[in-house]
Amino acid sequence: MSQNTSSKKIHFISIGGSVMHNLAIALHQKGFIVTGSDDEIYEPSVSRLTKHNLLPVEMGWFPEKITADLESVILGMHAREDNPELKKAQELGIKVYSYPEYIFEQSADKQRVVIAGSHGKTTITSMILHVLNFNKRIFNYLVGAQIEGFENMVKLSDDAPVIVIEGDEYFTSPLDRTPKFMHYQPHMALISGIAWDHYNVFPTWESYVKQFELLADSIPKAGVIVFDQTDDMLDVIGQKERADVVSIPYEAHPYKIENGNTFLITPDQGDVPLLVFGEHNMKNISGAKAICERLGITDEAFYKAIQYFKGASKRMELLGGNDNINIYRDFAHAPSKVEATTAAVKAQFPDRKLIACAELHTFSSLNKTFLKQYRRKMNAADVAIVFYNPLTVEHKRLEPITETDIREAFKREDLKVFTDSKKLSDFLEEQEWKDTNLLLMSSGTFGELDTKSLVEKIIK
Repeated sequence: MSQNTSSKKIHFISIGGSVMHNLAIALHQKGFIVTGSDDEIYEPSVSRLTKHNLLPVEMGWFPEKITADLESVILGMHAREDNPELKKAQELGIKVYSYPEYIFEQSADKQRVVIAGSHGKTTITSMILHVLNFNKRIFNYLVGAQIEGFENMVKLSDDAPVIVIEGDEYFTSPLDRTPKFMHYQPHMALISGIAWDHYNVFPTWESYVKQFELLADSIPKAGVIVFDQTDDMLDVIGQKERADVVSIPYEAHPYKIENGNTFLITPDQGDVPLLVFGEHNMKNISGAKAICERLGITDEAFYKAIQYFKGASKRMELLGGNDNINIYRDFAHAPSKVEATTAAVKAQFPDRKLIACAELHTFSSLNKTFLKQYRRKMNAADVAIVFYNPLTVEHKRLEPITETDIREAFKREDLKVFTDSKKLSDFLEEQEWKDTNLLLMSSGTFGELDTKSLVEKIIK
């Protein structure tokens, strides 16, 4: 891409998406003339687009916005194949990119590092960005969550020699069923773990695993693949012979827990205190460290930086607490994430009772066939709760599920099941909270549960 971007006009179809609105802001900051459309936009996209004068004046699709002077159009996953703006762009012969294709265009001359995996990729990407930023390195990035110290989730500049990209295995766009991470053509890739939790996209385990195998096989000569060797399927993919590709396995970083605090055990830097915890995060740290080493970060520089890492937004977020209660909110919704997060909180505070509540919110989690993947995944909790909204099941046009179905799937007789957020809130308020932690796990809102009010009542 040339340095002169002032005359480049880009239009976003479905500008409100999480990555899409961040990419729009990044290009606007780079000097591009950016326009966009969407049929619905929610917070925080509304406020962030408004701040940069990029929010569409009205919702909907307007073919008249597609004009011959546009350099290109970026198509979001939310748009449909018959989108009128897309049709107009195709008629005019304007180049249409998905956002992964466009990110590649903007980083074709950079070293590209892609972080992939069913779980942990946002946190590992965030750790790497935090360490690079702490050490004042110049780099570009794309990450799927807000991180402290970073205003935007996407950065594209001409001077950065490297870009770190969180890459997912979902389809690229309505026109392209290739996994997004394949478009980035990484020189270095990390795969954090494979756990089938996208039943609606990949109907079989084999079809899901195949996506990661394709990524590993795409690494060029002199490239690097970093992988979690404790994951059976990844061990098979990672150890496969690939000519002139460096293979770097990792496992959980040695650590210890003392009085509810976690420390990394290191050979030269002593015990390094952390703000994050859990066995899964010790693996994430090892993966991030392996990538940072390849980017020229010394052990000393890594350990100095990582102790200030607070975690990505909505990942094991401390909502409130006092001397004997902590209340956490985590994005965990897939079976493997529910298991890892529940186990992490219990291990960090073994002497406290743990009340854990998971919301079934995604298409997969509400699918009767897929439900059995949650078998015994909440066993680390002393009190296990599942919340789901029957209207969500109806909205997703899925077969209705019952409390019995959920209890049978989780294999836990004492499992509490709620479908009403008020009843859930009342139940939680009634519990004895001395020396007890609460863990709320969802990618949704627990039926618009007022978590702020709940936290205040519990720790009053």
